[in-house]
Amino acid sequence: MRKLAIVILNWNGADMMQKYLPSVIDNSLGDVVVADNASTDESLLMLERMFPQVRVIKMAENYGFAEGYNRALSQLNEYEYFVLLNSDVRITQKEWDKILTDYMDEHPECAACQPKLLDLKALERNEAMGAPNAPVPFEYAGACGGFLDQYGYPFCRGRIMGTVEEDQGQYEDVCTILWATGAALMVRAEDWRQSGGLDPRFFAHMEEIDLCWRLRTMGKKIVCIPQSTAYHLGGATLNQGNPRKTFLNFRNNLLMLYKNLPQEELHSVMRTRAVLDYIAAMQFLAKLDFKNMKAVFRARYSFFKMKRSYRPVRQQLLQQRKTGHVPERYSFSVIWQYYAKGKKTFTDIMEGI
Repeated sequence: MRKLAIVILNWNGADMMQKYLPSVIDNSLGDVVVADNASTDESLLMLERMFPQVRVIKMAENYGFAEGYNRALSQLNEYEYFVLLNSDVRITQKEWDKILTDYMDEHPECAACQPKLLDLKALERNEAMGAPNAPVPFEYAGACGGFLDQYGYPFCRGRIMGTVEEDQGQYEDVCTILWATGAALMVRAEDWRQSGGLDPRFFAHMEEIDLCWRLRTMGKKIVCIPQSTAYHLGGATLNQGNPRKTFLNFRNNLLMLYKNLPQEELHSVMRTRAVLDYIAAMQFLAKLDFKNMKAVFRARYSFFKMKRSYRPVRQQLLQQRKTGHVPERYSFSVIWQYYAKGKKTFTDIMEGI
């Protein structure tokens, strides 16, 4: 059995891969694989000419993030671990992946992990200014490990709502988390298969949180290992504020809650989420952002249309779970902590818990 496959899912990302793929190849011990979601640009030709050492898995159509990875990883049965790595990730640390696999080898109870995720745009600005070693912020989409509040809102060590901290070494301990970022997610292949992988109906966004929540209820651990570092560009597919991204985030978050909430919390949490979603829609309206306002309403409508088909999925997960209580899903509202109490960092919030 081979140790590790680092799998990059690509769709029309020839320029991005040409820029960042060399850093992954040069600094990784694992085998690099590109799973191509039926790109229409020159991705496949570029890979053939410039990176012949990279294994390419060709998909017949664009299956999205979730099903794309499901199909790709189903063809990699010879590996003990997978890393799901975004094409806009740059690696600067030699053997960053070995740090992760060594930890996983020593901790069989751990199903998944992530490195510390830092802001690639800031690193490139520093390099352009001749200060490559200057501090940079964490990257929004995972920072130093993810958690959930009572109502399903994700937050991280290093990122609360829109506030992203600069990495000053404040989160250097290996920490049990609820979810690891899909931008650089290592997962044990056996646990991936037992969990069923990513939910293909999500298409994109929130699918890694859903997967990790399921793994936690199976009794597995998820950790952030900040001794390993990756730099993520972020927003390379859909930028913040894109109505499509708003739709997917809201809809998939509701689906995730419906699938994974303990029965005793389901109705109260979903009622509160309805109120919070309508408040979010009104905030978009106040900014005259009609497209994102409509995206919130479309997301809720789509959730209710899909809810019935998810009932058997929910029942199956309730029967399979070993624990309903996941300590990394906190009983507070991160929105209340951030806006009402003015707590802008993970450390500030945790000091009051």
